[in-house]
Order: sequence, then C-alpha cells, then structure tokens
Amino acid sequence: MTDPSDGFDLDNPELPKAIKKHAMTSGGYPYEDKLDKDIYEAQMYRLQLQLVLLQAHLATSGERVMIVFEGRDAAGKGGTIKTYLENLNPRHNLIAALPKPNDRERTQWYFQRYVDWLPAAGETVLFDRSWYNRAGVEPVMGFSTPEQTEHFLEEAPEFEKRITKDGIHLFKFWLSIGREMQLKRFHDRRHDPLKIWKLSPIDLEALARWDAYTAARDEMLKRTDCAHAPWTVVRTNDKLRGRINVIQSVLHRMDFPGKNLKAIGEIDPNITLSAEAFLKLNKSD
Repeated sequence: MTDPSDGFDLDNPELPKAIKKHAMTSGGYPYEDKLDKDIYEAQMYRLQLQLVLLQAHLATSGERVMIVFEGRDAAGKGGTIKTYLENLNPRHNLIAALPKPNDRERTQWYFQRYVDWLPAAGETVLFDRSWYNRAGVEPVMGFSTPEQTEHFLEEAPEFEKRITKDGIHLFKFWLSIGREMQLKRFHDRRHDPLKIWKLSPIDLEALARWDAYTAARDEMLKRTDCAHAPWTVVRTNDKLRGRINVIQSVLHRMDFPGKNLKAIGEIDPNITLSAEAFLKLNKSD
C-alpha cells in the first residue's frame, strides 16, 4: 500500500488533492462529513451543563478524577481538554502537561513526578500526555531503552491499580486519527501563522515514523488495558464528534445528582471503542 506521505512537502502551501480528499475517512473513519456545527453546539451545551453538575458533586463528595489523554500528534488532545474545561472552575480542574524531565527527575522512579499531580479532594486533573510517554514517544524516538519500556509496560498496570484502589476515578483516552488527517492537520499548522507554534521538532520527526508509532500503540493498548484502568479509544478525524464522545464517556461512568442520560446522549459506537475492539477493527489508524 502506498504511503500517503510519499512526496508530501510540508512547506508547499498547496495540500495534495489526494490527502485532502481522503483525510476525513482515513483510517477507516465511518463519516464522510464533519458534524453540523449547530448540532454540535446544542449538544455540547447540554454536556457542559452536566459537567457543571458533576463539578458541584465532586466539590461536595470530595471524589477525585484523573483523565489521561494520549494519541498521535495532532489527534486533538489540547482542543478536547480545552473544551472539557471551558465552563469549569480552574481552581479545581487542572491541566498537567509536564515538560521533558530535568537532570534530577531522570534519576527518579519513573512515575514519581506524575504522583505530584494526583488530584486532591474535589479535583479533576487532565493529563495532556502522561506517563505513557514511556510507551510511545520515548521508545519511538530513542529516548528510552527497550528494557526501560518493557519495565514500564509491566509496572504501569500496578501503578494504576494503586491509584484506583485509593478511590480515584481514572479515565484513559487514546485519541486516534488517520494518516491523511494527520498530514492535513500538520499542513494546516505549518501554513497558519496562528497555529505554527503547535509544530514541534518531535511532530516533524513523527511524520516518518507512522508505522513505529502504530506498533508502539498496539503493544501499549494490549499490555495496559486492564479492568481497573481500561483504555477508551475515540476516533477523532472529526474533532467535534470526538470531543462530544470523550465528555459523554466521562459523564456516563460517573454518578452525580442531576445526571440526565437523555441530555448526555448515547456514545457513538462507531467512533468510541474499547482497546480490544479497536485493535481488531483497525490496526493502521
């Protein structure tokens, strides 16, 4: 199968027609068009109201929530987090987007610096990438050894078991996009002066390592999808549908006064999948 990145020039202001044509349906995405903006805004408003009710419940009950966002570059992690937090109190809803470890942190137990970000009573912490760097970016880019990655894959389920046994509600989302959609989004960023800052050297290097990231992702999902900390895969070629399904997934799993299943709506099984179902359905997202 021809790689759609063959001959792709990120600096050329003209996006190849083939990439533009196939971006939305790449990776087997089931919809050809984006969700209507009016439908999205109406549904998102209902979901935001439910999130405000959930926030009030967490403040009263002292329950704690952690939401991990992982996925390929340009999969929509930042936009989804921003949408989730849009109407919530930033004092109690925090973003953890940790930079690369410093010299001291590199000598610590791998999970140590993430422990500092675990939520206190009433808090929700959203991780824009997480300890799962050790299963994806680091091995693919050569920042960790195979032995370190293997140790991580063995240890992560136990680390997360301790988190969940302490009563923290842990959500793990893998945001999945197709190859052509990633190329399109990289191209959009490269030629939009307001978005060019989103392109990092790591992003550019990822262009040539699609298959390596696929293999790392598959191994990660197989090894760290556990009953106490399952992965939820959300296909995000359409960011609007993706954001809705992420928020629905959180709201459906949480119990809180005023919870309205009709307002939350049904999760779309075509784009929101278990790790097992995703791996069976689509091995080359």
